[in-house]
Amino acid sequence: MDAQAIHQRLKTRFEANVGDCDTYGKDPSIAVQPAAIADVCRFLHDEPDLRFDALSNETGVDYKAKDIIQIVYHLYSYPHRHAIVLKVDVPREQPELPTVEGIWKAANWLEREIYDLLGVTFHGHSDLRRLLMPEDWDGHPARKDYPVQIQKTAQTYEPLEVSQEQFRANLERDRVGRGRA
Repeated sequence: MDAQAIHQRLKTRFEANVGDCDTYGKDPSIAVQPAAIADVCRFLHDEPDLRFDALSNETGVDYKAKDIIQIVYHLYSYPHRHAIVLKVDVPREQPELPTVEGIWKAANWLEREIYDLLGVTFHGHSDLRRLLMPEDWDGHPARKDYPVQIQKTAQTYEPLEVSQEQFRANLERDRVGRGRA
């Protein structure tokens, strides 16, 4: 099924919540309203003749000049061998979307990365916390207005000191746990 046919199916089912279909370029894309993204994704996943069973990528782009953050979903159907890209625009001041983690498990880490780097909140996510930056980090580094020069003191920790006897005991316990005794 081509992008135009997929777009027509979505327009028929979701009407005004589905925008234009852009077939220019390598990956055809369809614009979706933020509130409808989870329902649209569930439909694309569950509908037998569409069956998008893989979320191959989910990422975000900060368009500061337009005052939006665009979340981009790359979907693929292994049974039908077709692909589509969904694009959702959210405001930069308070970027929020429903999660698609319940549809594709791959969204768990991908949404955490978007949250960490761009500050987009995914409602209903099971574990929305920083993935790449430390928990006490201020700001979101993939934002266009993020300061380039950062002054932060490094956190240092005491090295782990283990005696030779403790090391051998741990090694032996590990071998027994793996059945190599």
